[in-house]
Amino acid sequence: MKGLETLSKAWKIPDIRGKMIFTLLMLVIFRIGSNIPVPGINRQILNDAFASGNNGLMDLFNLFSGGAFGQMTIFALSITPYITASIIMQLLTIAIPSLETMAREGLEGRKKITRITRYMTVVLALIQATGTTIGMFSSALISKGFFSVALIVVVLTAGTAFLMWLGEKINESGIGNGISLIIFAGIVSRLPLGLNSIWIKLQEGSISYVTVGIFVVFAVLVIVGIIEIQQGARKIPVQYAKRVVGRKMYGGQATHIPLKVNQAGVIPVIFSLSLLQFPLTITYFMGANSSASQWITKWLSPMGSPGVIVYASFNILLIIFFTYFYTTITFNPLEVANQMKANGGFIPGIRPGTATTEYLNKVMSRITFVGAIFLAAVATLPTIVSQIIDVNIAFGGTSLLIAVGVSLDTMKKLEEQMVMRNYQGFLG
Repeated sequence: MKGLETLSKAWKIPDIRGKMIFTLLMLVIFRIGSNIPVPGINRQILNDAFASGNNGLMDLFNLFSGGAFGQMTIFALSITPYITASIIMQLLTIAIPSLETMAREGLEGRKKITRITRYMTVVLALIQATGTTIGMFSSALISKGFFSVALIVVVLTAGTAFLMWLGEKINESGIGNGISLIIFAGIVSRLPLGLNSIWIKLQEGSISYVTVGIFVVFAVLVIVGIIEIQQGARKIPVQYAKRVVGRKMYGGQATHIPLKVNQAGVIPVIFSLSLLQFPLTITYFMGANSSASQWITKWLSPMGSPGVIVYASFNILLIIFFTYFYTTITFNPLEVANQMKANGGFIPGIRPGTATTEYLNKVMSRITFVGAIFLAAVATLPTIVSQIIDVNIAFGGTSLLIAVGVSLDTMKKLEEQMVMRNYQGFLG
């Protein structure tokens, strides 16, 4: 209700309404492009390839592209090369001193890193487009001539570059994070198809209304849990000592450091799924009747028996590992402690310096464990539930995490825009 009230108030403000309309128009352009087919592809072969519903990593790509990957449209690669490039840059910023220095240079440094990320995105998109065209979908090519293949690769790469530009335009002139909203739009666009599939099964009698009711209750509980964890944070109190600089006195105020329970976001789930779905992707090249393909489907597939148990177990372990790994990258207790010490800040009862670093490490480790268990549960439970109630909700946990997370983040950005506008109006 609060979200609807915020949207209603924001819509009445002309400049914010303009930003909201601009964002919606950009997302409409994305959805239109997601239905424009790439030339030179046999659609029937593509439909047959995805008909099994167990295509490994391709299903993950299809999720983020809003079905564009399965239809091989101009936005088939979606924004995944940009996400990969951003993650690589984050890792390189820690590993390479020159990039770390660049990141600390303020606005100019961030502009340079953004430029490098763009170039890396185009390179990765080019590589992925080539692999997709001559690898995964080679059997769907109408012509395997050089110019036909080159045209498909260029179109796919250009599609990703355009989406990157679209996301940045939303950041500049719209509301929320453009890249996240593009992924969100792709996921939400598949919701009607999922509901239609459930309705057809109800009409056929393959599932009952009780089963659908259980599924709805489960989905609501998961969404409520996601909201609670995404919003949850441990507030570490910080006190700043008073100090005199010239004729002015600074410090003396109390504040806090908000340590998020889910500091890593949905990244650990994506990493885990990418690794676990890789063997299933290999089976696409082997053929369904090969012994290796049947073994992988039985032991490592969420659709196999006892594969679902093995898959779920590995998924939990990998998510916990990647949660700690990515949290370590995004949150540096030593840097936070040094910044506090340099500005005369301290945590009550904790000595500045090494003791503060150890304290932050201990607190972050504990709440990260809660976040990791939560991510593992959200990502794994849909797989188990789908086996029990026979409702296909593949990647449901990941979809819910992204959709709810982006919704919360966008509403937060909208509220910030309203506060800033009121603040500027007060000063004016």
